[in-house]
Amino acid sequence: MDIVITYVDGLDPVWQKSYEQFTNTPILEKRFRDWGTLRYLFRGIEKNMPFIRKVHLVVSGESQVPEWVNRDEVNVVLHSDIIPAEHLPTFCSNTIELHMHRIADLDEEFLYFNDDIFPLMPCKPTDFFVDGKGIIGMSRHILAMDMFKRICRNSDRAARKALGMRPAWYFLRPQHICAPMLRSESKEVYTILEKEILGSLTALRSEHNITQYLFTDYLYLKGRIIARRQPRRHFSVGIASPEKIAQCITNPDRRLMCINDVKLSEERYEKMRSEIHTAFNKVFPTPSRFEKA
Repeated sequence: MDIVITYVDGLDPVWQKSYEQFTNTPILEKRFRDWGTLRYLFRGIEKNMPFIRKVHLVVSGESQVPEWVNRDEVNVVLHSDIIPAEHLPTFCSNTIELHMHRIADLDEEFLYFNDDIFPLMPCKPTDFFVDGKGIIGMSRHILAMDMFKRICRNSDRAARKALGMRPAWYFLRPQHICAPMLRSESKEVYTILEKEILGSLTALRSEHNITQYLFTDYLYLKGRIIARRQPRRHFSVGIASPEKIAQCITNPDRRLMCINDVKLSEERYEKMRSEIHTAFNKVFPTPSRFEKA
């Protein structure tokens, strides 16, 4: 089983120049801000997920690779390695995520991690896959009032189309946590829907996008997902206190934690970042093999 992590350092001047050159939209701080916690995700993987075969870090270019990353242990994947050239550069997570299955030497079973998800307690392979089936919570939704939910609905309808099914009166939405995926099934649905997928790709997020939920929905509709929620804590930095998040990092009661970024004042951001780093350093004080010695 492999792990794929997508990562953006919004402070990288090379990335910023590219963004400004190819878009006329202000940088959305909360979407591209780097909290400096990627190394703790790697440490969590090493400590709590020793069964992982390989970790793949997907970035837009070489300037996005943190200087401390040990490339003997981390497979660095550039957007140009997996995304058709005519759709680059892209700053849209949906465009990136739809091409993860193209990573060279990717295992059949893999987990997709955003860089805000952290394994804080020991995990087992069977927490994510059992008998070739992925494990993740699935919920049904009716209203698509905002852009994200419309993208979810697009993905549900695309998955059903690939299977020759009619659109449903509801749409599926997988649990926001590390997503279990099967490379062969991702390739299959991409091949079936290649024209629609390529037509949905954009440089910035759009309501016409299809997200990687396409792959999870496809697996679920084929009977290859066990609809069981992965135990996790989910925090929004705009609601939870720094002390509460730090406490749950140092004394976790769930295997996984998601720390979701939102727009913050500079003062609150600095306090939150300091508390989170202090807590992670207590839990994961030792550099992992994914970091340079």
